[in-house]
Amino acid sequence: MKVEVKSKKGLRTILSVIVDKKNIQVKMEERLKELQKEVALKGFRPGKVPTEVIKSQFGKSVYGEVVDKILRETTSKAIDEKKLKVAGQPKIDLKQFGEGKDLNYELQIDCLPNVNLKSFEKFKATSFKVKIEEKIIEEKLKEISTQNKQFEDKDKYEKAMKGDQVIFDYSATVEGNKFDGSEGKGIQLELGKDLFLKGFDDQLIGVKKNDVKILDAILPANHPKKELANKKSKFECKILNVKKPKVSKIDDEFAKLMGAKDIKDLKSLIKKQISVQYSQSLNSITKKEILDQIEKNHQVDLPQNLIDQEISIMTQNLKPEDKEKHKSTNEKLAKSRIKLGLLLNEYGEKNNLKVSDAEVTTAIQKQVRSMPGQEKMVLEYYQKNPSATQSLKGSLYEEKIIELIKSKINLTLKEINTREAEKIIAEFSKPNVGDQKLKSTSTVKNKSKLKKISKK
Repeated sequence: MKVEVKSKKGLRTILSVIVDKKNIQVKMEERLKELQKEVALKGFRPGKVPTEVIKSQFGKSVYGEVVDKILRETTSKAIDEKKLKVAGQPKIDLKQFGEGKDLNYELQIDCLPNVNLKSFEKFKATSFKVKIEEKIIEEKLKEISTQNKQFEDKDKYEKAMKGDQVIFDYSATVEGNKFDGSEGKGIQLELGKDLFLKGFDDQLIGVKKNDVKILDAILPANHPKKELANKKSKFECKILNVKKPKVSKIDDEFAKLMGAKDIKDLKSLIKKQISVQYSQSLNSITKKEILDQIEKNHQVDLPQNLIDQEISIMTQNLKPEDKEKHKSTNEKLAKSRIKLGLLLNEYGEKNNLKVSDAEVTTAIQKQVRSMPGQEKMVLEYYQKNPSATQSLKGSLYEEKIIELIKSKINLTLKEINTREAEKIIAEFSKPNVGDQKLKSTSTVKNKSKLKKISKK
């Protein structure tokens, strides 16, 4: 194999590669002998088909297979020989090929740039420590109590009111006919939440245990059966029971229902959870402050193919007109992401940072513990999606790099209360402030509802 640098301009290098026809012929003969053991042709005993016969029938496909393998092997060797750091997939341009000829091709390679890191010691950033006020913990306790409301039976003569729970069976019809899903057993509705069908709750106000009531309802527009969407229906409801909200005492017993030892332990868990949620949001702000300085203080040439690839990933779900409308913004963002990725990776390599398989496993187990009841689903997701595991490993690697940078720069710790934290997060979450480089974490108030707290 002969390799020459045909041209070099910026980050793009074009190599000329020639593979001697004798080497190709050797590979062809080796493959034909392999096929001799596998091919079964009429008139020949198994394994005894002459290679000339195999070649006459399958020669073109065998040549294509051999050349494809040679291209894969020689491109890697050519890149290694010239000590090139490749960015993305090289492009192959065949110049000469065919049985009895040398294989001649050009290899177009976009190379990674040389990254010269500057000292981070002069960089400044602010990290935050949030003091969680007792008032916030008490509010969260009340919220959890409301979300985990308990009910007790009403007297059989008492009528259902807004806020009560009604349990019933139903049989529904559309234009007098039954339909799939037209019957339900033991349905529980808390009146006033309107979680079943619009206007359904209001018609159940005033019912008593053992009543039978006919209700009118409009089936939803997104009904699985298109022919039933927005159709008028009648529901015959048999009221099995009516319950009223039970006053929940926020005490040790309530805490145990929520997975804590006692009320003191429950408060401690709530405080920890709120603190973690604020930390996630505020750490994103600190991270962006650091990344902005790193990007601003470094000049890096970027391979065009990586830019194009990043834009393609970013805009894969956008309509063509939206891609065109935001073309300039998307290109700027793609360049920023690639530049920071190269800079952070260089810093990680220079400091010999690595993420072990054990660390990835620990991170997955942490996710498993945070999703009680869905442990199997989380594990299967990572087992069936190697790319997800690789993505997690990349995130852990980036976290390590950022933490090391934090230890080197002038990092000021600022203690704030939750009101100040909300203000800082809200400001950061405004359009353009986060510059989309980092997705700002939603504030604690917007977090998903907590049904049960368990120790992590």
